[in-house]
Amino acid sequence: MKQQSYSVTEAKLKLQQFCAYQDRCHKEVIEKLQKMNMIPEAIDLIISELIHDNFLNEERFARSFARGKFRIKKWGRLRIVRELKFRNISKYNIDSALKEIEENEYLKTLDELARKRANAIKETNPFKRKKKIADYLLYRGWESYLVYEKINELVK
Repeated sequence: MKQQSYSVTEAKLKLQQFCAYQDRCHKEVIEKLQKMNMIPEAIDLIISELIHDNFLNEERFARSFARGKFRIKKWGRLRIVRELKFRNISKYNIDSALKEIEENEYLKTLDELARKRANAIKETNPFKRKKKIADYLLYRGWESYLVYEKINELVK
């Protein structure tokens, strides 16, 4: 099977659509261009043009990523930070993204998640019950001090 080749203009148009569909980070765009067999000079040129034309904005990406993962997937801050670091997002943009999550909404979501999980667990042994709830919340990236505080409030 022959690999399709793209001109810089074609690749740029394709990437504009890719970025317009949803916010992307630089890493995703670079990987996409590499899969399209673009040379490093073309990749740099396209990336700079996408940034210039505001198709690619890492701060906007980080903010919408944090909002979405928190509201839809109910991830805690630690998981969001870990995922953003994995995508090579700068510390400045990660801090900016975390400002998207309001503290009272964050604590309310943790409470709802913990209560829902506690109701779903049929375990009667309080220690095993606490561990199951903790594992669930820690996996989702909630801070351990918040998790244990909430569990001690819920499971007597």
